[in-house]
Amino acid sequence: MRCEHCNRDAVTYIRYNGTHLCAEHFMRYVDRRVKREIRKQIDASHGDRIAVAVSGGKDSMVALRMIASVFGPRNGVEVHAITIDEGIEGYRPPSVDIVRRYCKENSIHFHLRSFTELGVTMDQVAPVSGDSSPCTYCGVFRRRLMNDEARRIGAKYLATGHNLDDMAQSVMMNFVRGDVERLARLGPHNKVQPGLIPRFLPLRMIPEKETLLYAIVSGMEYWDGECPYWKEALRNQYRDMVDDLEDRSPGSRFSILSSYDQLRPMLQKELPPSNLKLCECGEPTVGSRCKSCELVKKARMSIGSE
Repeated sequence: MRCEHCNRDAVTYIRYNGTHLCAEHFMRYVDRRVKREIRKQIDASHGDRIAVAVSGGKDSMVALRMIASVFGPRNGVEVHAITIDEGIEGYRPPSVDIVRRYCKENSIHFHLRSFTELGVTMDQVAPVSGDSSPCTYCGVFRRRLMNDEARRIGAKYLATGHNLDDMAQSVMMNFVRGDVERLARLGPHNKVQPGLIPRFLPLRMIPEKETLLYAIVSGMEYWDGECPYWKEALRNQYRDMVDDLEDRSPGSRFSILSSYDQLRPMLQKELPPSNLKLCECGEPTVGSRCKSCELVKKARMSIGSE
């Protein structure tokens, strides 16, 4: 098939809008939508710093590339990449090398934090996680270190590589669980909470398959390794559910996110942000101790009892 805009061979067919695109026009198509989202979600100006959570996978690498193309030295906005080493042997080290190399080649500030700072590694935690999924521990610890590092460097915003599939799954998961408070807190964040760096999601309207294709056709290096603990994540059930809906009715993911976006202002009005305190670790929390500290204590006790 030929591209809709030129006579070159198409590299993809966009089912939800019925267009065939060559590599060049596909990249332009993605660039345009992502840059529109960035400008819609944040207001960065000269002297600001933007942090990007980068694992080295396709989504976070594409997000980093996009943000660096919009901001940078020419407009006085510093871009910083934050990578978290969870302590998963054979999985994380290669991706850290990819991020470090990309940042060096593109003059992006690179920061590396590690679960070992909390006294644990995921290879230690996973076997003793019990009724909780290893992903529960991992997500909480990563968020703590990302926020702490973004705050330490004085970032105004923190970007993550969540794509459209991720967003649709999160919306469905919280609807099914009846967790409307978490629904109201889903990013992008438009209110600044003391101690929490507001997050934005430049890829929230880009399907996962498109971020993968973008990474491939752009020629950028990314890590495609598989986390050894991913199969235990509850999210997998919702991934299958959303994928099935999309196969049956192309555009379902957009519809799910669009419906949520219409409900979001009402949810935020009814469920305003909680008044936060500071945990002994320095992270904001609703209670006397943050979730990270609770899980760190639990994990250390379990590891010590082995």
